[in-house]
Amino acid sequence: MIIDHQADLTLAVELAMARTPDPRLREVMAALVRHAHAFVREVRPTDEEFERGIDFLIGIGQATDEKKNEVVLAADVLGISSLVGLLNKPLDGVRTAPALLGPFWRRNAPECAPGDSIVRCAVEGERLLVRGSVRDPAGRPIAEARIDVWQASPVGLYENQDDGQPEMNLRGLFTADAAGAYHFETVRPAGYPVPTDGPVGDLLRAQRRHPYRPAHIHFMVTAPGHATLVTQIFADEQDRLETDVTFGVLEPLVARFEPKEGGNLQVLRCDFVLEAGETRIPKAPIP
Repeated sequence: MIIDHQADLTLAVELAMARTPDPRLREVMAALVRHAHAFVREVRPTDEEFERGIDFLIGIGQATDEKKNEVVLAADVLGISSLVGLLNKPLDGVRTAPALLGPFWRRNAPECAPGDSIVRCAVEGERLLVRGSVRDPAGRPIAEARIDVWQASPVGLYENQDDGQPEMNLRGLFTADAAGAYHFETVRPAGYPVPTDGPVGDLLRAQRRHPYRPAHIHFMVTAPGHATLVTQIFADEQDRLETDVTFGVLEPLVARFEPKEGGNLQVLRCDFVLEAGETRIPKAPIP
């Protein structure tokens, strides 16, 4: 198709892709082209602005390494990751709400026995007992559900960001008992800034946005015959709940850390409800 006017371009690209045999790929790419072309027509970027946009895309790829995934981070701070999660698993008041996988989940967390601590080095911080259950929407326990846990330290760093922490610190994989119950010990995490040493940090500074996430613990809960749940639990007194840089705080995911009577532990109860579906393990953002 020979182009006579800029308005012809969108149709020309769609026609060029019309023979794509995979119907979903054809649908997705046609929609992407239509919306991308509409965006370009709306903002009318200069040549210099177009180059800056290309440089940003190149930069987030180059800034991705074994310690962080800048591409995932970009999707997070633009609200795209949270939107995908909510579209795939809308809030229904029954199943546990989803939340971001984030850029720091790793496969092969250490297998832990019930009640084990995921703290693998001496660390100062408030001790925390996390306990709860895994059930289906009818309230039936899901025996032997797997609970993969990871979190930042009391100074706001994941172990792969901090040379002072041992490998797989503050990560663990637990198995629910016959009643669907689980429990483990840890330390209370701190809120933290997302990495700001790459293009995403430059973007946040240009937008006068802070880079902070409120304190939270990540969970991935799986069981055969049930859809994988990826979620986070937040402390209710955190001052950045309403301004999370990744737009990941959902009302059902805000919990209260309660003091345990007669001890120096705080207690966090996290009960999960899994719906029927496919158990799918996501691709790890980092090794």
